[in-house]
Amino acid sequence: MKRDHNISELERIATKLRLHVVNMVAPSGQGYVQQGLGAADIFTSLYFAEATMDPTNPNWPDRDRIFLTTAHNTAIFYASLAEKGFFDTRRLASYVTNGSELEINSSERMGPFVEATCGSLGQGLSVAIGCALAAKRQGRASRVYVIIGDGEMQEGQVWEAAMLAGAAGLDNLCLIVDYNFVQSEGPMDLVMSLEPLMAKMASFGFACQEVDGNDIGALLSAFDTARDTKGKPTFIKANTLMGKGVASLEGLMFHQLRFPEEVANSARAELEAQL
Repeated sequence: MKRDHNISELERIATKLRLHVVNMVAPSGQGYVQQGLGAADIFTSLYFAEATMDPTNPNWPDRDRIFLTTAHNTAIFYASLAEKGFFDTRRLASYVTNGSELEINSSERMGPFVEATCGSLGQGLSVAIGCALAAKRQGRASRVYVIIGDGEMQEGQVWEAAMLAGAAGLDNLCLIVDYNFVQSEGPMDLVMSLEPLMAKMASFGFACQEVDGNDIGALLSAFDTARDTKGKPTFIKANTLMGKGVASLEGLMFHQLRFPEEVANSARAELEAQL
């Protein structure tokens, strides 16, 4: 079933999240800026349009669950949680400072709105599948969304978990890969290609879609289709542009970006002008 959304307002929220990412990473001078900027539209679509949740009651048993398995991509994650109302946005200023709960790898130390500690890549999908199975057995209508990285999909545990999800027909599970074409060792296709990815996931029993991960309308349409799909989990390959929203950073394939003050100031000014 198609839902009606204000795409312009969602795009404004995505820009606001990107600005948070820049402001959070700038003081340390390095971090996962590029991934955060690139994934902002995925997070916006999920947290502000698709998923059903109540920030005043994060333990609500019928909530939809969102798992960030690339747990180091925390700037965009924390920004989304704060803007959604799970905690005060002023708390974002403590990002990765000594003693802060806003660590570089998100953990349940933050609170119940972090569904699982996924610092070891490859494990998050397994936990999410357990939640999806439990929801099915309890007769709940809630859905489970998983954001995974393309490099993370090189982990063997991901494929074991995917095999189970397909075999169990978990149509309440939606796996979204933030496909930005790079991992820590370099370009995906040069390190270890995942292709033919769509055919592989289909063979594991997933209903597969490929979309522009920086097109909020396309993402929401994909989620509509996922909700209407019965008997199969959904896999969405969301192709994203690293550094999206900041012209000088777009397409720069850095896993972890050195972020000099002048670059941060320029990025901040560009994003503020878009609001």
